Amino acid sequence: MDDFFKKMISNMPEKTGKTLEEWKEILSKRTFSKHSEVVKFLKSEFGVTHGFANTIASLNKEENHSEEDLVTTQYKDKKELIPVYNALIDFVKSLGSDITITPKKGSVSIIRKRQFLLIKPATKTRIDLGFKLKDKPITKRLENSGPFGTMCTHRVRVSNISEIDNELKKWIIESYEKSI
Repeated sequence: MDDFFKKMISNMPEKTGKTLEEWKEILSKRTFSKHSEVVKFLKSEFGVTHGFANTIASLNKEENHSEEDLVTTQYKDKKELIPVYNALIDFVKSLGSDITITPKKGSVSIIRKRQFLLIKPATKTRIDLGFKLKDKPITKRLENSGPFGTMCTHRVRVSNISEIDNELKKWIIESYEKSI
């Protein structure tokens, strides 16, 4: 477990009034289909701040489905994309310790204070990256968000590691910096 989560867990009783185990007990009595539903529930029903709600939801999900299981399932029939995914994650992790990587059923959200990148295996040979880059012009490579809808402003299609070049890294960094 990284230092960010350790610090959040140690501050949780003072800031939220309950330990992580107490929050997990509360969540175990309900069924949620999405991470965002857990976050919304904790914020609206208990007044938990977004940061703690996101942490509680993420750590509760890890207990139910490990992150590795979720990612493994996403790439089960797309094994040639695993090195591309791993290279993207390695680069994202290099941006700072304030990042939360949240695997979901069909994608992986990369979050700072809010999601700034979405990694989704689109086909057997392509990963789509969804960005939050408000007011950034569309280009041939930095496309309209397409299937991501309003979750993202732009999309980049990546099929191999060589496409994780300086231009793509610059967009990831820009999206990261705007997500404060």
